[in-house]
Parts: sequence; C-alpha cells; structure tokens
Amino acid sequence: MKAIFDKVSIDCSKLVTEHYSTSFSLATKMLDSSIRGDIYNIYGFVRFADEIVDSFHDYDKLHLLNKFEEDLMLSIDQKISLNPILNSFQHTYHKYNIPLHLVQSFMSSMRMDLEKKVQLSDMEYQKYIYGSADVVGLMCLKVFVKGDIQLYETLKPSAMALGSAFQKVNFLRDLKTDYEDLNRTYFPNTNLNRLNEEAKSKIVNEIRADFALGYSGIIKLPKEAKFGVYTAYKYYYKLLLKLQRTPSSEIKNTRIRVSNLQKLRLLVKSYINYKLKLV
Repeated sequence: MKAIFDKVSIDCSKLVTEHYSTSFSLATKMLDSSIRGDIYNIYGFVRFADEIVDSFHDYDKLHLLNKFEEDLMLSIDQKISLNPILNSFQHTYHKYNIPLHLVQSFMSSMRMDLEKKVQLSDMEYQKYIYGSADVVGLMCLKVFVKGDIQLYETLKPSAMALGSAFQKVNFLRDLKTDYEDLNRTYFPNTNLNRLNEEAKSKIVNEIRADFALGYSGIIKLPKEAKFGVYTAYKYYYKLLLKLQRTPSSEIKNTRIRVSNLQKLRLLVKSYINYKLKLV
C-alpha cells in the first residue's frame, strides 16, 4: 500500500531532521502533531539539496543537483517519488498548495552555491537570502496557516524576515568554515580577513531588525505553530547574542555554539512564557 510508503517517507524526513539539526528538531517537536510531519518533510527536502552543494566535494555536484531537481519536478508532477525525501515533500507541497515559484527560487539559490564566487554583490546577496531562507519560511507558513490565505498574506513579511534572520545568524556563525572550506563569504562588502567590530555590529543590527519583524508575526501564528516557532526564535536569538558578545577576531577562528544545557533552559523559559501568554 502506498500509505505505508508515504509513512516510511515521512519517517525518513524526520530522521534527516534529527540527525542534521538538533536545534531545529527540538523546535519542530514543539509544534502540534497535526503539522509536525509536514515541517519535517520541508526540512528534509531543503537539507538534501543543501548537502549536495555544501558537502559532496568528491562528486560531480552539478550532476547531482541536476538529477535531484529533475526528480523533484517529476515527484511534483506525478505525486510520487522513489526518493523518500522527495516523496514526503511532494505530499506536503500538494497538501498545502505551496507555490511552485518558492521551490524554484530555493533551487536557484542552491545553484548559486555551485558558482565559485568568493563574495556576493548586494543584489546577489538579496537574491540568495530570498531563495535559501525567505522562501523556506513561506513554505513553512503555508503549513502553519493550514489554508488560511488571508492570514498567509498578512504574515508573509514576518515569515520571510524570520527566515532571513535564521540564515544570517548561520552565516555569521559559520564565517570561518564557509570561507576556508567552501571559498564563500555571503555578507557583501565584508572581508573575513579584515572583519572588525564595526562591520560585525552592522551585520548584527541587520539581523536584529529581521528578528523584530519576525517576532511580530510569531505572536499572530495559530496555536498549533506558535510555541514551536517561538522556540526556534529564542534559540537563534540566543545564538545572535553570543555572537554579538564574541570579539570579531574570535568569530573568524571558531564556531560559536549554544550548549545542550542552554538549549534546555531556553526550552523551559520559552514554555513558561508561552503558557503565561507572554508571547
């Protein structure tokens, strides 16, 4: 029965989420069970595409990405794929009527990662952020609002801002790895070798503005989604604060983390705030 295969596919996406991101997995577990599986499905899809361009250095990345995108489009068209990650994603795609242009924009940003470009221009940076982060926030928002088109349109700006904030925090945290291992610097007009406090503060303030807009949407989310998204928000904001306190010279030489104990404290505090209706 296909229902069994679909269940196995969703379980695969959940497994991918749990193995690749403990923080995102934790936040997803805080979502209502009615939408949790669909967020796993979206994460599994974006993670596999990202792995192709970021990790498979000993293989033909362009060929792999082309094949992945070909299989993706077939899965959307035929509503099935023998790739369980794509099969689970197409299920969520059709269930919530996710616009195709969001998926296409995401894949376009993944292709930008294959270009050997040390630094992005302002225009390229905005395009990349939109495709790699904003549209992921919008795909998740489609799930969160469960078909409420008016609410989706209302929350679009905040969902995009929150996606941007999460991605930019990752960029700031991974400056060293991106530059040394992948020959990339995402932030425009930022030279890793000459990163100073002024340049870092400019980036941090940009991310803070994204978080502020993102939070304004979190408080309007349906109850099934609010606590999970708020948990993710608190984690990434905590990471931003740690990066803000870290000297620019240290950011260039290490990867800042939030410990498991700190994650647990954040979860408890987030739950208390949520139950007290402070969010």
